[in-house]
Amino acid sequence: MALLQISEPGESAQPHQHKLAVGIDLGTTNSLVATVRSGVADTLPCKGGSHLLPSVVHYGDQSVLVGAQAREYAAQDPHNTIISVKRLMGRGVKDLRSLGGVMPYEFSAGEGMPFIRTRQGDRSPVEVSAEILRVLAERGRETLGGDLVGAVITVPAYFDEAQRQATKDAAKLAGLNVLRLLNEPTAAAVAYGLDNDEEGVVAIYDLGGGTFDISILRLTRGVFEVLATGGDSALGGDDFDHAIASWILQQAGVDETTLNAATQRQVLNEACRAKLALSDATRVGVAFGDWSGELEREQFNALVDPLIDQTLRACKRALRDARVSADEVRNLVMVGGSTRVPRVRERVAQWIGKQPLIDIDPDRVVAIGAARQADLLAGNKSTDDMLLLDVIPLSLGLETMGGLMEKVIHRNTTIPVARAQEFTTFKDGQTAMAIHVLQGERELIADNRSLARFVLQGIPPMAAGAARIRVTFQVDADGLLNVSATELTSGVESGVQVKPSYGLSDGEIAGMLKASYSHAAEDRDARMLAEQQVEADRLLEALESALVADAELLSEVELQAIRADMAALKALREGDDRRAIELQVEHLSELTAEFAQRRMDSGIRKALAGHSIDEIES
Repeated sequence: MALLQISEPGESAQPHQHKLAVGIDLGTTNSLVATVRSGVADTLPCKGGSHLLPSVVHYGDQSVLVGAQAREYAAQDPHNTIISVKRLMGRGVKDLRSLGGVMPYEFSAGEGMPFIRTRQGDRSPVEVSAEILRVLAERGRETLGGDLVGAVITVPAYFDEAQRQATKDAAKLAGLNVLRLLNEPTAAAVAYGLDNDEEGVVAIYDLGGGTFDISILRLTRGVFEVLATGGDSALGGDDFDHAIASWILQQAGVDETTLNAATQRQVLNEACRAKLALSDATRVGVAFGDWSGELEREQFNALVDPLIDQTLRACKRALRDARVSADEVRNLVMVGGSTRVPRVRERVAQWIGKQPLIDIDPDRVVAIGAARQADLLAGNKSTDDMLLLDVIPLSLGLETMGGLMEKVIHRNTTIPVARAQEFTTFKDGQTAMAIHVLQGERELIADNRSLARFVLQGIPPMAAGAARIRVTFQVDADGLLNVSATELTSGVESGVQVKPSYGLSDGEIAGMLKASYSHAAEDRDARMLAEQQVEADRLLEALESALVADAELLSEVELQAIRADMAALKALREGDDRRAIELQVEHLSELTAEFAQRRMDSGIRKALAGHSIDEIES
């Protein structure tokens, strides 16, 4: 007799079957995919045994190559070999200038984002990234033997709305269901299980091949709050290679300026080999041309110490920005292949006063943290396990009268989140309202980043201030924003999904945060001035309307006095003396109080004209 397979409504027929999910570290130089098997998180190798997939895509005549094979074409076919595409994600054509002349590609503008010209046609950064994700997803499916329910993909902590959306679009194009976009430093902390640790401050020291990042996080009730970030986008392990190469050339008596590209690559390769060897050995033989010699670890340390000093200065600045001391840091996690250098670990330990966490391969730690989170989000863990929550990096708000930014969701708010705030109209009979969505920490819109604009139309004509317009901000778990506006009396609504076509650089976002601290007093004064100017405008507009309608209620002397004070307020309103504007508004309000009373009495008399007391009482 056949048995019926029964499951609860909404539950799979095999409720206890392990769901296949992966964590992906989509890196600038290399990318990895990881998963949790038998309770252990680990990265997945390709058929050749390599865990790292170079983030390189080559467009051939008939094929697309990804990874190490693609990288082989970098020198001979640079226009069709795309390297470090992550730097282009979520950026516009204008942003290319800020990236310097390090990308040997031909670009064509389109839809606000740069398209890279290849022999297979124009390709957007999203499409190029999708090729990398496609290979990683296929590696996951082949290794695990089934379809993936989804992936957690990591992004830099201060990727803005555009860069996060571009990453999500690339995953969708690659056929991946994104369970969550997770901040890279948060993923590194999760890899070590620090999300289950006691509350405290965690530092993530990330030294890669070409960049250095330091992130200071605070863990509170399972939520990682980003306190500060810093670093150097042009400092990494490659600079260690250059320092050694310069030393080799100096020892060999070779003028660096006389080398061609091929010879430069040769000496850099020798320098990289020496650097890797000195992670274990105390000395290594090196050779270039007719010269050969030995590089001792002590000499190597002297060569790279100035570069390590640069990273430590950035670390100290980040701690100052976070307003915490080195003693308050409970754990420091090492991320990035360049942290394998013993001298780096030694100097960082001296600075922080404790041994850094180095048990997990620094190249793999971010992917492993993403895999742990993916396993949880896929439903393979008990609901007793705490889901990791992220925060939004910069405040979100909208423009109000006077060019001010009204923050609706403040930075470091846990996501997902929805917040609503009510606004009203400024003028009588206003039937539409322009909604300007912004991101940043400053008080004035000119100092923040514009995200989107839309218009709420069909507002019923009412007196100024009578309409009730509710603006709702919704941020999902990936940090992506939807904004809607509804006029509550009529139900008219409009909205926008914030999906800008280009974004801010990590440095610009960190700079915006620093600027908000350093300009706090200045911003407060500017906001108070703008608010007072708006109050002056409101009073002047109301008086102009009143004088047009009922000037006959005033004597000539009274009318001239009001006109004179209105002119004085207009003149002060154009200046920057907030207190003077405030006093003049108060004075003009007092001066016109009797006029307002007469208008009210006149309105009542007109309303009662032609009616008897008996009619009113009945």
